[in-house]
Amino acid sequence: MSRLILALRLLVAFLSLAPAAVIAAPNHIAAALVAETPTPASGSRIMLAFSMKPDRDWHGYWINPGDAGLPTRVKWDAPKGLVFGALEYPVPQPLLIAGLMNYVYETDYAQLVTLDIPKGLAAGTRLPISVTLDWLACNPQTCVPETGTLKTELTVGDGAVAPAMAAEFDRWRAALPRPLGSPAHFQVANGRFRLEVPLPAAATADKPYFFAATDGVIDYAAPQTVAREGDRLVIETAAKATTPPKVEGVVRLGPATGGVLTATPGVVAAAASGGTASAGTAAGVGTSFLAALAGAILGGLLLNIMPCVFPILSLKALSLARSGTSAAHARSEALAYTAGVVLVCLSLGAVILLLRAAGGVAGWAFQLQDARVIAGLMLLVLAIGLNLAGLFELPVISAGSGLANKEGPAGAFWTGALAAFVATPCAGPFLGVALGAALLLPVPAAMAVFGGLGLGLALPFLLLGFIPALRSRLPRPGAWMDTMRRILALPMLVTALGLAWVLGRQAQVNGMAIGLAAALVLALGLWWVGRRQNGFKTGAWWPVVPALAAAVALIAVVPRAAPAQAATIAGSDEPFSETRLAALRAEKRPVFLYFTADWCLTCKVNEKAAIERSEVTQAFAAKKMAVMVGDWTRGDPAISRFLAAHGRSGVPFYLFYPADGSAPRELPQVLTPGMLAALS
Repeated sequence: MSRLILALRLLVAFLSLAPAAVIAAPNHIAAALVAETPTPASGSRIMLAFSMKPDRDWHGYWINPGDAGLPTRVKWDAPKGLVFGALEYPVPQPLLIAGLMNYVYETDYAQLVTLDIPKGLAAGTRLPISVTLDWLACNPQTCVPETGTLKTELTVGDGAVAPAMAAEFDRWRAALPRPLGSPAHFQVANGRFRLEVPLPAAATADKPYFFAATDGVIDYAAPQTVAREGDRLVIETAAKATTPPKVEGVVRLGPATGGVLTATPGVVAAAASGGTASAGTAAGVGTSFLAALAGAILGGLLLNIMPCVFPILSLKALSLARSGTSAAHARSEALAYTAGVVLVCLSLGAVILLLRAAGGVAGWAFQLQDARVIAGLMLLVLAIGLNLAGLFELPVISAGSGLANKEGPAGAFWTGALAAFVATPCAGPFLGVALGAALLLPVPAAMAVFGGLGLGLALPFLLLGFIPALRSRLPRPGAWMDTMRRILALPMLVTALGLAWVLGRQAQVNGMAIGLAAALVLALGLWWVGRRQNGFKTGAWWPVVPALAAAVALIAVVPRAAPAQAATIAGSDEPFSETRLAALRAEKRPVFLYFTADWCLTCKVNEKAAIERSEVTQAFAAKKMAVMVGDWTRGDPAISRFLAAHGRSGVPFYLFYPADGSAPRELPQVLTPGMLAALS
């Protein structure tokens, strides 16, 4: 068998040296070089892709082709200063032909490469790139070495990425294996290779398979047995003679998903039960589901104290005291409010799951990564604040906020929907873990967790509606209610101001100026409405129509903001990079890594109250601790993949990597200076 493999590889190598005229036939795998953006910014990092499309019954090869084949070879011809990364391969498929195991791609696939653009390049600088690509194309009967010279030309610019291209690259990135969050181990004994892969019990694993990137460790064609036991996946197969100091590879966890690992030698106990793993054990999934559901309900409950949610809840609660309605009416309003909250949470959850199923990297509050959504939310919160301040009465507003002011179940429903939508920038205690776990659960269980979030958010008003004793404790109606209404306007207006700041961070000064102009137009329209209402004029509401139309038109031209990491990293902190993180760990330096976003209230509070405190900075400097910041404000796909690999769907997220190279330690979502200063 080994002689056959050797002969095949020698033949391939010989053919690959032949003149181009010998292989002038059309390629059986069509290759194209695609750039993420044609106008990269100076000093930025972009992604290039080799889009590979095999003909029917033909296939290409992974970085380790298995028993036969060759990996892709790349030779770049580009201006000096451009730095190309190594080829990144998607998760392959096993293909057994005549007793030889091949690691291949039988359908369209893409191999990705990072490209670092030098700093200091002037806008308009042309960057012509040419690459010679060599690959092996095979079908069950024959193999043909193929080659192609691919070209593209980039022009230094603003780094904008077209939405269609961003979606395409998100799909290609989603097919890449993701780093495992904990170290893996392997053991070779009695001719058997046993691999222990850390995998949460809640994570699904559909027909797991280990693709060894380190050659000569396992018998590629030998069958693999897989077993689940708690939070580990054990894969066993026939071993080769060598026992290297480490084994690298990819473990397949689904039809097109997997985890990349580097395993070190250790004692790996056999699993208590063998067999192929198809999903987490029923007990493990059930326990994880209950924990995620409880965390979502508790996290949703805590969202009620956020400054943009509390005024809405307070006013709705006081409306019960003002109306003096019957118990039946109070229950119907409570149920309608709950329905509005839960429906919005379920809708957002469904969109996230659909985007991820389509290859996207969406997480909780994904919609806030679009500056236009931030601008729209700013106008909505501003309108609510101006209403609470007494500038006008809400019935003049169409859509959510006007409907929210209606009496009865309809108004309660829209109030709940409004509260749920404005709560999305927050991911407080318990919520991050719960929503991250939800994305690892089966779809029905995941949707139940999103519904649990809505239930927790609606729980205070639901209890008021169903427990008369709680309603009886509400203050009696009086003139104080109008004063309270004016006071509650303050947190809403402060929230609108904060959203304007976020808009400036996302869409720069021009985008913020457009958003403020839209806010001014809307405020003038609402002021005019209020004047007409005070004069008891008929049709008092009509001025808001052109004002709202003009505001929406302005928002539409706000730049979405290209997905890229924000450039403003404080002090000596470094922007997140998995490559740089690995380098820091190799240097035996402790690392504090945190992920944040400008629209995340919890993130900003932690940064000001703990991370940026002088005693913390001094403690980090004394320990030579590196601080890395992952800014998710604009939806960086690399950060989205890292969060997903660690079971998270949003921010904040905090990790501490000890200097001894041991597994990272996850920190709580509420930080204190003492907690950070004590890290070691």
